[in-house]
Amino acid sequence: MTLRPEPALLPRKGGIAQRPARLHCYSRAMKPMRIATFAEVAEDLLRREFLDPAGRIFARFDEQDSGNVSFGVEAHGVRYFVKTAGAPDAPGLPLAHADRLALLHNAERLARSVSHPALTRLVRSCDSAWGRALIYEWADGEHLHAKRERRDDPTTAWQRFLHLPLGERLAVVQTLLDLHVALAAKGWVVGDFYDGCLLYDFAAKRLHVFDLDNYSLGPYRNTMGRMFGSTRFMAPEEFEKGRLIDERTTVFALGRTMTIFLGALASQVARTACADEPAQRPASVADLAADFAALRHDFAAVQHDFAAVQHDFAATVAP
Repeated sequence: MTLRPEPALLPRKGGIAQRPARLHCYSRAMKPMRIATFAEVAEDLLRREFLDPAGRIFARFDEQDSGNVSFGVEAHGVRYFVKTAGAPDAPGLPLAHADRLALLHNAERLARSVSHPALTRLVRSCDSAWGRALIYEWADGEHLHAKRERRDDPTTAWQRFLHLPLGERLAVVQTLLDLHVALAAKGWVVGDFYDGCLLYDFAAKRLHVFDLDNYSLGPYRNTMGRMFGSTRFMAPEEFEKGRLIDERTTVFALGRTMTIFLGALASQVARTACADEPAQRPASVADLAADFAALRHDFAAVQHDFAAVQHDFAATVAP
């Protein structure tokens, strides 16, 4: 039995054919035996020509609403996260394959323009049978996002994170602010940021941020109406077509993050950051970070005073 691809549908050098392809499998009598879809052919090429030679595939992530398919690959004892746009003919997705590829190129631009310890580091990019593939350092940690029906489940990483000591959660918010100050300094504006972009290493007390594909380089107009994202983190302008999306939108998302992660402690800072009218919010992420620094300073002073009271009380009741 021999495999004979239709000549017009062979993958092009540096990419793949953009229209559906069929791979006809013939017996020696040249009678059709089976038809493989383009996705099957592309995935076989992806594995044989790229993933398998690169190393051992130890994980596959293919349940994202975006249609992206990613892999955990180990090579020479080092682990990597390989992200692709998924199969070109995957059905029922909100974005076409070309649009998903465009977002990967955008993610590559972001990764090359900003370096921060919390941002998963891009090692390199290359072309594959599914188009562009981004190769990141592997990040240890647990995904903080929990589906709505499991948000109150104490066994989830989300609930365990919310029950961490307040000081540890303050440090996480500070890390997110520092990262977004760096992003804003390069012109990047938030897009589809939520707890699904976060991994937390509980043992190392370290935050990893990834999947910022929808961030935009510079302000832009909402052309969708209801944009992609989690309602819990989205600003009013992300629901209204024609509204301006800019750094104050980023401020809103971070203010919502403060509220969700810290509760009442952050209420004063978050209330201003999450004002419905963008003009009433801090003008920049740097301004929001300054407000948060003042909050942390006040909290540290209260902790110090409380510790002093505890010490004095212990000295008073000591035998």
